[in-house]
Amino acid sequence: MEIRQLEYLIAVVEEANFTRAAERLFVTQPGVSAQIRQLEAEFGQPLLDRSARKVRLSQVGEAVLPHLRRAIAALADAREAADALTGLIRGSVAIGMPNSYEGIDISGWLADFHRSHPNIEITLKEGNSDDLIHALHNGQLDIALLGLSGPSPRGLSTQIVESETLVAVVAHDHPLASRDGIELGDLQQFDIISPPRGSGTRAALDEACHAKAVDLRIAFEVSNFSMLARLTARGLGVAFLPASYVKMRAEELHALTISDSTSFARIELAWREAASTSPAAAELIRNASTYFASAISPDR
Repeated sequence: MEIRQLEYLIAVVEEANFTRAAERLFVTQPGVSAQIRQLEAEFGQPLLDRSARKVRLSQVGEAVLPHLRRAIAALADAREAADALTGLIRGSVAIGMPNSYEGIDISGWLADFHRSHPNIEITLKEGNSDDLIHALHNGQLDIALLGLSGPSPRGLSTQIVESETLVAVVAHDHPLASRDGIELGDLQQFDIISPPRGSGTRAALDEACHAKAVDLRIAFEVSNFSMLARLTARGLGVAFLPASYVKMRAEELHALTISDSTSFARIELAWREAASTSPAAAELIRNASTYFASAISPDR
């Protein structure tokens, strides 16, 4: 009997679904199924009732699950006690980040953290901010960078990493390229290239449009900023991007200030309350909070 088999069983029970459990554990669904079958073989009884749409515990599973939970908790306590004596932190952490984030150097931070804590296993997941918030609340992630516009998500601790004004951008041969600014309503006649809903940039754009009663025509939805910039540079529409990103693409994009609306998109570091985190996650949160605080440039 292996500890991971117990963890897999608990994940399946909590998610009531093998596929969702596999996603939560960052493993394949067949791998989860195989490990649980091995566990059932050791008990000589099925632990799960697979006959319904939702996977449930069998009678045997109901009887043994509390003992399995206590076994996992006891093992975790034992490891923490041993590690505390040696000053060693081990375990696994899961980190989330927005699709195609191109701000502060994430790879540099992760490399530094890994060198300092080689016994902590790191997994990284990309997604839109709505999905990352859900994963934080569900315990699938320990910490995440979120693209936001409105209030910070409830039930999470947060730290602002970046906050930037959005500007409209067009190709240098676009009809609007001769202008330095534009009102939001004047863009209703143009195709708009935008990230999909769930991202901080899209949320900021939608809020600005709602405030001005403007209905923009979204022609392309693109998660990746680089692809969004390339489509815009080819003259396929008007996009909205953080001002600092546009400065890096000045050769191919022309920026226009939105004169009647100031929209901000920000990146926040978010994590669950410290009481619910493992020692490895607590160290990651402490490290990330320090790193991102020092990495913010004075003009942001």
